[in-house]
Amino acid sequence: MENNFNISNLTSFKIGGEIKKVYFPTTVEEFIEILKKEPEARVFGNLSNTLVSSFGYDGTLIVTTKMDNIVIKGNRVVVDCGVKGPKLAQTVAENNLSGFEFMIGFPGSIGGNICMNASAHGQCISDKLVSVKIYDGQDVKTYSKAEMEFAYRHSICMDKDIIVLSAEFELESKNAEEIKAKMQENLAFRNSHQPSMALPNCGSVFKNPPGDSAGRLLESIGAKQMSEGGVHVWENHANFIINDKTATSLDVLRLMNKMSNAVENKYGIKLIPEVRFLGGNNQEEVELCKNLKIESIKNLK
Repeated sequence: MENNFNISNLTSFKIGGEIKKVYFPTTVEEFIEILKKEPEARVFGNLSNTLVSSFGYDGTLIVTTKMDNIVIKGNRVVVDCGVKGPKLAQTVAENNLSGFEFMIGFPGSIGGNICMNASAHGQCISDKLVSVKIYDGQDVKTYSKAEMEFAYRHSICMDKDIIVLSAEFELESKNAEEIKAKMQENLAFRNSHQPSMALPNCGSVFKNPPGDSAGRLLESIGAKQMSEGGVHVWENHANFIINDKTATSLDVLRLMNKMSNAVENKYGIKLIPEVRFLGGNNQEEVELCKNLKIESIKNLK
């Protein structure tokens, strides 16, 4: 456990202030004990789609990145919530198992991917899922795939206070070379359409509205020319914000608000952020988050 921990280097945005208390469990059992001890703690994986306030957070976090156990028995795979997508994709590929090729370029953890039902290249994490072990604040339970209520960028985790501990999947046997070729194809596509993590960013900023593309809408209103403080919109795709390595969380929220307002003013469409926010110590950030309708707003004072 760390006190007054500077979180910035753990986030893909490379933005964030001091967190009052941070735990780093290494096993599911240790994770459950911390959850029972710290019922108000917020849980995060690889912090790849989370903007943490530069003004810090006066609460407790549990970061699961050290929970990286993978057990393979035949076609069944049991995975701890902190395992990163690329590691899982590579591990199952080495065992001639297919179903996770789309995750080869994902920076997030499996717990986070399950909560948002991450998808790409015609695959999503719920496709091969059998069950999820969760903690509901009192008990450890097992949810079936149907009970997880998966939809586009959505699961029951977003509606109820439940935390993913681990998950079981059933994959398909396939030739290892075929699996690796598909992963290379997916990786090449990702590298040509999304910024490298060498450019600090938080992935797609806004969700695609029904029947349209957030990137197309943003490009049409000139978002690629937009900047604010130490951040700018990526010149190759209008739905990504890049930290110029001097940015604050307030810079990001101001730019997101500018982008969102421009689309709403032109099309009457309210873009919903894919990025989550953790903070609450700065009133302007609180108001911007309310306007943007950022998920995890309950973190704010």
